[in-house]
Amino acid sequence: MRIISETQAGGTPLLTPRETDGSIERLKARLVAQGFTQIPGLDYSHTFSPVVKASTVRTILAVAVLRNWPLHQLDVNNAFLNGSLTETQPPGYSDPHFPDHVCQLKKALYGLKQAPRAWFYCLSAFLAQLGFRCCQTDTSLFVFTRRKYTLYLLVYVDDIIFTGNNSELIHNIISHLEKEFSIKDLGKLNYFLGLEVLYTTDGLVLSQSKYAHDILSRANLQDSKPVATLAARDQLNITGDPFRDNTLYRSLVGALQYLTITRPDISYAVNQVSQYLHAPMIDHFQAVKRILPYVKGTLSFGLYFRRHPDPSLVGYSDADWARCLETRRSTYGYSIFLGNNLISWSAMKQPTVSRSSCESEYRAMANEIGALPPNQPTLFCDNRSAIFLSQNPIAHKRAKHIDINYHFTRELVSSRKLDTCFIPTTLQLADIFTKVLPCPLFQHFRSNHHVGPPPICLKWKPHGGSIKRHNQVNFDIP
Repeated sequence: MRIISETQAGGTPLLTPRETDGSIERLKARLVAQGFTQIPGLDYSHTFSPVVKASTVRTILAVAVLRNWPLHQLDVNNAFLNGSLTETQPPGYSDPHFPDHVCQLKKALYGLKQAPRAWFYCLSAFLAQLGFRCCQTDTSLFVFTRRKYTLYLLVYVDDIIFTGNNSELIHNIISHLEKEFSIKDLGKLNYFLGLEVLYTTDGLVLSQSKYAHDILSRANLQDSKPVATLAARDQLNITGDPFRDNTLYRSLVGALQYLTITRPDISYAVNQVSQYLHAPMIDHFQAVKRILPYVKGTLSFGLYFRRHPDPSLVGYSDADWARCLETRRSTYGYSIFLGNNLISWSAMKQPTVSRSSCESEYRAMANEIGALPPNQPTLFCDNRSAIFLSQNPIAHKRAKHIDINYHFTRELVSSRKLDTCFIPTTLQLADIFTKVLPCPLFQHFRSNHHVGPPPICLKWKPHGGSIKRHNQVNFDIP
């Protein structure tokens, strides 16, 4: 074992907790085990990290906004030290008086591969005693329902979001957690995993302004000229000169992928450059550099959640047929709204080749349904043939080549668990996830996905430091 200081040689902070403005919150040091020496089947069995899905976080935030629930944030001090172990200690320690004896740790340490799993089992067992149940679709979401009370607890390793419809019960459960674990109550949700929460009069704005600024700094593009839209072309070249720094390319693309948690407007462009992580070309890196100036121009943009009288669930599904020149696979995208708040979206390439635009749209509809709940939502599609195929009980002979797995869409429609409707292409919001759009149309769809500047605009100093804020006058999100 060894002591890992918070600051290594060169003065670079590794795990330093920071505020939203980038300043250091506190310094700390940890006792860390040499977990990299552990052997599967000997020192540890299973590994698991309690990481909540981004779509789950957005869904719970949307529910809290729609129902005007309070949002609390908790932080567990030294979370991994709470888990109990059954495995033996990793090699490296021996008692000279008892050379044949093996030391067994009873509590987990940071650095051990099984420490996250042990901590999660410890926390989930205690929450079960309090009456919580683990959600089946996301094991990091815990739900408490008793009579008229409903509480949601989200876990991301040692960070917790807590909300519900009864403040007294929330504080009561927090006090139980504090007695069992060393927990810091951070009060109102403000900064969670790089996500900044800015409250408005009718909801909140979820943004990653600081994280976007850090990406620009990593690419040395802080002074780049902002642009109003993304890539000017749909397809990237599959041949050309290799890019010399694969690590930099993968680092920037990976960072942009995390930025899409609150920025659906860059999802399609990020999906395009993500397809060449194995062997990027110079043209691919130029495409990444084309995304970053757009991020520079929309640095303060975030995802807006607001209260809405209609809490219905609506989805938009779209596919662009055989767009990939290399594989001829179609690109599909979807966006799902809960109470007019965007909670889930995707821009991906279909796993198989579609033989018609109808098939590609139909597959896109089927892929989206996996994200929909069991009640009757509405799914909009701009392909009449795909709508007909989902509603017609008789399969046409030309549709028999479609895999039977996708026909469960029709079964859901016939059982009235899903309603499919045609929508004109000009109103198809999911178009932003399948193709490059003209600047006016791109900005229109971006606004309809509720992506825009918050009432408080973040202004960054060139060399870091604190944030300057000023009133934003052009905030207009429908």
